[in-house]
Amino acid sequence: MKKRWIALLFATTMLLGCAGTGIKVENAIPTGKIGGSSLYVKKVENLPDDFIMGMDASSVIAEEQSGVKYFSFAGEEQDVFKTLAENGITHIRVRVWNHPYDAEGHGYGGGNNDVEKAVEIGRRATKYGMQLIVDFHYSDFWADPGKQMVPLAWKEMSAKEKADALYAFTLDSLKTMKKAGVAVGMVQLGNETNSALCGEKNFENIAKLMIAGGKAVREVYPKALVAVHLANPERTDAYDGFAKKLETFGVDYDVLASSYYPYWHGTLENLANVLNGIAEKYGKKVMVMETSYAYTGVDTDFSGNTISDESANIVKDYPFTVQAQANHVRNVIDTVAHVKNGIGVVYWEGTWITVGTNSWEENHEKWEKYGSGWASSYGGSYDPDDAGKYYGGCAVDNQAMFDPTGHPLESLRVWNLVRYGNEVEPRADAIRDTAIEVDLKGTVKLPETVDAVLTSNEIRTVPVTWNVTDAEIAAMYKGGVKTYEITGEAEGLPARLLVSMVNFNYLKNFGFEDGVIEPWQTEDRGGADQLYVENKITDSLNGTYHMHFWSAKKDSVDFSLFQEVKDLPAGTYSFTISIMGGDAGDTEIYCYALVDGVEAGRTPMRITSYGNWDTQTVGNIEVQEGQTVTVGIFVKCSGAGSGAWGKIDDGLLNSQS
Repeated sequence: MKKRWIALLFATTMLLGCAGTGIKVENAIPTGKIGGSSLYVKKVENLPDDFIMGMDASSVIAEEQSGVKYFSFAGEEQDVFKTLAENGITHIRVRVWNHPYDAEGHGYGGGNNDVEKAVEIGRRATKYGMQLIVDFHYSDFWADPGKQMVPLAWKEMSAKEKADALYAFTLDSLKTMKKAGVAVGMVQLGNETNSALCGEKNFENIAKLMIAGGKAVREVYPKALVAVHLANPERTDAYDGFAKKLETFGVDYDVLASSYYPYWHGTLENLANVLNGIAEKYGKKVMVMETSYAYTGVDTDFSGNTISDESANIVKDYPFTVQAQANHVRNVIDTVAHVKNGIGVVYWEGTWITVGTNSWEENHEKWEKYGSGWASSYGGSYDPDDAGKYYGGCAVDNQAMFDPTGHPLESLRVWNLVRYGNEVEPRADAIRDTAIEVDLKGTVKLPETVDAVLTSNEIRTVPVTWNVTDAEIAAMYKGGVKTYEITGEAEGLPARLLVSMVNFNYLKNFGFEDGVIEPWQTEDRGGADQLYVENKITDSLNGTYHMHFWSAKKDSVDFSLFQEVKDLPAGTYSFTISIMGGDAGDTEIYCYALVDGVEAGRTPMRITSYGNWDTQTVGNIEVQEGQTVTVGIFVKCSGAGSGAWGKIDDGLLNSQS
């Protein structure tokens, strides 16, 4: 009874919040737990009644113009905003670009989200008792940590003139929304403004722009929260530094919001620490403004996705399933709800699905005409280096909460069920990939069990059956060094085994995956500022760890990294290692091998730029019984500008005979 009373009070509050808008509000806010769901959801304890359950739905109008239809869980076509409200969404987020059109009026894409689109979305959200989060990019197209382009109409303005224009644009936009009866609950002063805003990189100018935007918000929607939005919470000190600058320059805001995509942005524990730090030190409300997770690795619109089954160098905390998508959302909500001043979570972009499943040509016509892809070719007139080269369809259709036909996924119910819990009997949801390494001179022994990820996100070991013949296994030995894929079945679900046929590696901790340097050793001749084992998946050749070096002083990068190996069988060996880096200046870099202290070979190496790994080998290392082999890499860089840096990974000592 108490739960129902609280839910009714919340619905009433939402209705009152829309009073005076001139829009007839239909009470679609649920008054209790949604029943009959197969979704496993653990209740989020002590979840505030006014916690923001948000959904970015910026592309809905462009989607509908392209022919997309949305349905309810009952299978009936209905307004997608009603479906969202019925399943616990309280706020709709919409991006706003100044003028996302070329000189002939062709839309840049990404929903062609101008003020007019925001008003229409806002009216529909308000109709179903939801409030709008207005995301001003202060750009004509996408703004993010990598680019903050100035609107073309403001291009020649000084910072002062730009601040005046930004104030007027914000004021007029919000007045238009208010006149249309849109219930605005929050306004963002820019999108992921880590280091720039509206073409400005000097923070004093950035602050002037934010102050101007905030002033306009206070004048039109005085009860709306003003938010500043950042990305990359894994850079733990960056948020504090940004908040300190906001305080120093007197920016008036209420919420510091963060993007959080688990593929790149670190752990939930780290996110909580970062948000807690801001709330405690600066007294601000905090939230996650963008998050999402893939329910499948498969693309459905013939235009590649940001995340797929083939994605490399990402963190995959969950399998790509509908249940796992819900688990991710639930755990982010649980994290934010339990940090100081945590007020909400917004999903990005749960309604952005494929506009068709027939062909790329058919979809491309719609992306170009209606702007329902991430960018149209017309976007190149404004952003030639990105949209002009890579325009296409939706890159996140596999992270939506609706399937390709517009029917809601069961994961959408998580926004309601986190308030109550729905701990149905856990079952196997996906089978983790299994990988084994087999020496070419060894024996292939297939595992008898695999790990099943349950709907509760727990792990259970289960029996597995592999679909492979003796002839296929025999062929693995003849194929040399290579990785083979074997399929199977466990708990009625597909299983996959990756068998890597390898030459045995005589080096210990060869890829630094133990998280320590031993048994590798270093000789630091130059006194480098940094020389240590680093845990960063995006900078590793394989795995998550590698050897990192950096130094700001000229000629201070001068070291050797090596490992001694004793008791090798007599024979001929090869040593391979990889390096990448930059800002090196003049260099002397090579991999080498010593036998009982005498050089047995060396091969030159080089570093050029981030991500460009150089892999080299010293071969024909002759070893007699009882001799000690030392293999390693010699690195000497004079440094260019601010000094040299680099990463070293995957040392291999293999038998050639």
